[in-house]
Amino acid sequence: MELRELTARRRDGAGKGFARRLRREGLVPGIIYGGTAPVPVALDPRNVMRLVRDQTGSVALLSITLDGDPTPRAAIIRDLQYDPVSEALLHVDLQEVSMDRAITVTVAIHAVGEAAGVKEQGGILQMILREVQVSCLPGQIPQRIDADVSALMIGEVVTIANLVAPEGVRILNDSGQAVVTVSAPMVEEEVAAPAAEAAAPAEPEVLTERKPKAEESKESDKKEKK
Repeated sequence: MELRELTARRRDGAGKGFARRLRREGLVPGIIYGGTAPVPVALDPRNVMRLVRDQTGSVALLSITLDGDPTPRAAIIRDLQYDPVSEALLHVDLQEVSMDRAITVTVAIHAVGEAAGVKEQGGILQMILREVQVSCLPGQIPQRIDADVSALMIGEVVTIANLVAPEGVRILNDSGQAVVTVSAPMVEEEVAAPAAEAAAPAEPEVLTERKPKAEESKESDKKEKK
């Protein structure tokens, strides 16, 4: 694996105030751990972000030139902290590594080929897992691990056991873990327009037959006599 170069300088200060001063100088605080003792450093965030953008799915192996060191240190980026609002880089965690000692890193999974279930059956390719944990020497970190999906039909699954890791690389995920599958196409249910119900004819209002006024008057007189 190609070593990417990064320059850092030692820093003596700590705390939020010191970090703000560093940022005003165009630098960000960081730390290199994994050696005999942690080393606080200051780095140019533009160089760090360039390395991150240039990564093609795997961890970048760095050659860090640090003032006062006779030789560069091999390291990897373990963590990057960003401002939640501005998304500016705030802090960098680097892990020093030994080229003859295996480390655990995350590597991206890349689907290779056109799935038969997509091409012939109209299915949809779904990535269930996009990265795996691997153990290997720093110089053997793969750029990615390919998942061959060309024979995959609808309902079939590629698992961790089906992945082929490069020589010297051991995948640490459970062998039965699903990586990619082809699902059946979504069928849009036809919603039938509700048939217009024929309006039932309104029942005629039954009115009590009204008696002529003359008859009403006679009945009223009879009641009074009684």
